[in-house]
Amino acid sequence: MKKYELVANNIKKQIISKYYAKGHILPDQQTLAHDFNVSKITIKNALDILANEGFVLKTSGFGTVVIGPSTLITDKDAPASNFEGLTTQEGADRVSSRVIKFDLEFPNDKVKKNLNLNGEEPVYHIIRLRLLDKAPFILENTYMPVNLVPGLTQSVLESSIYAFIRDSLHLKFAGIARNIQARQAGSLDISYLNVTEDTPILEVEQIVWLVNGTPIEYSTSRNASNKRAYYLFETN
Repeated sequence: MKKYELVANNIKKQIISKYYAKGHILPDQQTLAHDFNVSKITIKNALDILANEGFVLKTSGFGTVVIGPSTLITDKDAPASNFEGLTTQEGADRVSSRVIKFDLEFPNDKVKKNLNLNGEEPVYHIIRLRLLDKAPFILENTYMPVNLVPGLTQSVLESSIYAFIRDSLHLKFAGIARNIQARQAGSLDISYLNVTEDTPILEVEQIVWLVNGTPIEYSTSRNASNKRAYYLFETN
């Protein structure tokens, strides 16, 4: 876990314990940096996490105000704008992966369009069942350009693809677009998510970009609607 994530978690615990109550203005970034013995940029990144999760409101000229935890958000919900990956969000000790498909393919027109590919550029086609505490959780169907993610292996798929991209390939994610919709359960959902054809399914379709604007992932993730939801927190 990165230093700013540790700081964010510590401040979050202080908010949940009401050490910093709702309406309380947090100490300024310089003071927090001194208290946690970190840089101001680490504090800024930590506060950005807390703002995205609805714990604080950052206002120009007024300070950082505690407004959370939100009564609308449960422990089953995930930030709609987050693209750290499930392993980072839930913890490596809780998340495991079962690889259903791992092939090299020439993409169809839809995948080409979403990954901005020209000609016959091969992609990885990956289907994984993600398990949380050993129980079926999310079914992922992912396409990634082979030239952007060299060296992808079965062992990587069984752990964290995003960690491999960040730590081994030293690539940085910069943006994400998501389309979240309700769907009917399909045959793969029924086979792997322990659902029936009547179970409402939540599908997240997404494209992820690197800092240079190149799309590195086009995927859909599906889960039973009672297992996971997504929230968005915005400020004016």
